[in-house]
Amino acid sequence: MTNKWNEKTCPLCKEGVLHTGTKAVTQSYKGHRYLSEARGAFCDHCEDGFLEYDEAEEIAWLTFRDRIDAEDASELVRIRKKLKLTQLEAARLAGGGKNAFSRYERGQAKPVAAVLNLFRLLDKHPDLIKELTV
Repeated sequence: MTNKWNEKTCPLCKEGVLHTGTKAVTQSYKGHRYLSEARGAFCDHCEDGFLEYDEAEEIAWLTFRDRIDAEDASELVRIRKKLKLTQLEAARLAGGGKNAFSRYERGQAKPVAAVLNLFRLLDKHPDLIKELTV
């Protein structure tokens, strides 16, 4: 792919020239940073470019995301048990269906940020659970 673009005028800014190379890329997922190096053709003016598909890099990114999701699931289990809540009570507290928390804890569903934030707050301030209807 880079051969196709190498030494061509950048079609994005129309001012620079594309050059084959690598570029450090930082991605963020749920507040965690993932650093990688992308290969492709990059503009010497706008610094944008065209990336080559890298299957190994794609697998590494997905593995990183899965690890973060597993950490979230483990954290929810720990907090729910600390608060002495059943999965049904936790699901009601979060506004989900009766099986929602079970699916979160097994990694079959990803909780929205609001659920994670609520339980992280309750982890730090367990007395607040009295303010909520279970």
